[in-house]
Amino acid sequence: MSSLDDDITRAKELFEAVGGLSHRKMFGGAAIYSDGRIFALIVDGELMIKADIERAPDFVAALEAEGAQRWTYQGKKREKPVAMPYWSLPDSAHDDPDVAAAWARRSLESTG
Repeated sequence: MSSLDDDITRAKELFEAVGGLSHRKMFGGAAIYSDGRIFALIVDGELMIKADIERAPDFVAALEAEGAQRWTYQGKKREKPVAMPYWSLPDSAHDDPDVAAAWARRSLESTG
Protein backbone atom coordinates (compact mmCIF):
# COMPACT_ATOMS: atom_id res chain seq x y z
CA MET A 1 0.00 0.00 0.00
CA SER A 2 1.37 3.43 -0.91
CA SER A 3 1.74 6.31 1.48
CA LEU A 4 -1.22 8.02 -0.21
CA ASP A 5 -3.33 4.91 0.25
CA ASP A 6 -2.40 4.95 3.95
CA ASP A 7 -3.36 8.63 4.17
CA ILE A 8 -6.72 7.92 2.52
CA THR A 9 -7.40 5.03 4.91
CA ARG A 10 -6.53 7.23 7.89
CA ALA A 11 -8.75 10.09 6.65
CA LYS A 12 -11.67 7.72 6.19
CA GLU A 13 -11.14 6.38 9.72
CA LEU A 14 -11.09 9.91 11.14
CA PHE A 15 -14.21 11.00 9.23
CA GLU A 16 -16.13 7.70 9.47
CA ALA A 17 -18.93 9.23 11.59
CA VAL A 18 -19.71 11.72 8.81
CA GLY A 19 -20.94 8.89 6.59
CA GLY A 20 -21.21 8.39 2.85
CA LEU A 21 -17.44 8.60 2.42
CA SER A 22 -15.64 8.13 -0.85
CA HIS A 23 -12.41 9.39 -2.34
CA ARG A 24 -10.81 10.18 -5.65
CA LYS A 25 -7.10 10.34 -6.32
CA MET A 26 -5.99 13.43 -8.20
CA PHE A 27 -2.85 15.49 -8.79
CA GLY A 28 -0.75 13.25 -6.56
CA GLY A 29 -3.21 13.64 -3.67
CA ALA A 30 -6.82 12.78 -3.03
CA ALA A 31 -10.20 14.37 -2.47
CA ILE A 32 -12.46 13.08 0.32
CA TYR A 33 -16.23 13.21 -0.22
CA SER A 34 -19.36 12.71 1.83
CA ASP A 35 -22.35 11.71 -0.27
CA GLY A 36 -20.59 13.08 -3.34
CA ARG A 37 -19.65 16.45 -1.80
CA ILE A 38 -15.99 17.26 -1.37
CA PHE A 39 -14.99 18.45 2.10
CA ALA A 40 -11.33 17.51 2.45
CA LEU A 41 -8.13 17.00 0.49
CA ILE A 42 -4.93 15.18 1.07
CA VAL A 43 -2.08 17.31 -0.30
CA ASP A 44 1.55 16.26 0.11
CA GLY A 45 0.52 13.96 2.94
CA GLU A 46 -1.38 16.68 4.78
CA LEU A 47 -5.10 16.46 5.51
CA MET A 48 -6.86 19.70 4.57
CA ILE A 49 -10.45 20.73 5.36
CA LYS A 50 -12.54 22.86 2.99
CA ALA A 51 -13.90 26.19 4.22
CA ASP A 52 -15.50 28.98 2.22
CA ILE A 53 -14.12 32.22 3.65
CA GLU A 54 -16.91 34.30 2.07
CA ARG A 55 -19.83 32.09 3.09
CA ALA A 56 -18.49 31.01 6.47
CA PRO A 57 -15.99 33.49 7.91
CA ASP A 58 -16.75 32.27 11.45
CA PHE A 59 -15.78 28.74 10.48
CA VAL A 60 -12.53 30.00 8.94
CA ALA A 61 -11.85 32.05 12.09
CA ALA A 62 -12.43 28.95 14.23
CA LEU A 63 -9.98 26.96 12.10
CA GLU A 64 -7.37 29.69 12.32
CA ALA A 65 -7.88 29.98 16.09
CA GLU A 66 -6.94 26.29 16.29
CA GLY A 67 -3.74 26.93 14.34
CA ALA A 68 -4.97 25.81 10.93
CA GLN A 69 -3.09 27.27 7.97
CA ARG A 70 -4.59 28.09 4.59
CA TRP A 71 -3.22 26.08 1.68
CA THR A 72 -1.40 28.18 -0.89
CA TYR A 73 0.75 27.21 -3.81
CA GLN A 74 2.86 29.06 -6.32
CA GLY A 75 1.18 28.93 -9.72
CA LYS A 76 3.35 28.72 -12.81
CA LYS A 77 1.77 31.75 -14.48
CA ARG A 78 1.21 33.93 -11.41
CA GLU A 79 3.58 36.10 -9.46
CA LYS A 80 1.67 35.73 -6.20
CA PRO A 81 0.81 32.51 -4.36
CA VAL A 82 -2.65 31.12 -5.08
CA ALA A 83 -4.82 30.73 -1.95
CA MET A 84 -7.12 27.74 -2.00
CA PRO A 85 -10.29 27.24 0.10
CA TYR A 86 -8.63 24.56 2.25
CA TRP A 87 -7.04 24.77 5.68
CA SER A 88 -4.88 22.27 7.53
CA LEU A 89 -6.89 20.08 9.87
CA PRO A 90 -6.40 21.33 13.46
CA ASP A 91 -3.97 19.23 15.48
CA SER A 92 -6.71 18.34 17.99
CA ALA A 93 -8.54 16.42 15.25
CA HIS A 94 -5.68 14.22 14.06
CA ASP A 95 -6.13 11.64 16.82
CA ASP A 96 -9.78 12.17 17.70
CA PRO A 97 -12.42 10.98 15.22
CA ASP A 98 -15.17 12.85 17.08
CA VAL A 99 -13.33 16.15 16.71
CA ALA A 100 -12.40 15.38 13.10
CA ALA A 101 -16.02 14.55 12.24
CA ALA A 102 -17.20 17.78 13.86
CA TRP A 103 -14.82 19.79 11.64
CA ALA A 104 -15.96 17.81 8.59
CA ARG A 105 -19.63 18.50 9.35
CA ARG A 106 -18.87 22.21 9.71
CA SER A 107 -17.07 22.09 6.39
CA LEU A 108 -20.03 20.47 4.68
CA GLU A 109 -22.42 23.02 6.24
CA SER A 110 -20.22 25.95 5.24
CA THR A 111 -19.85 24.93 1.62
CA GLY A 112 -23.41 23.98 1.25
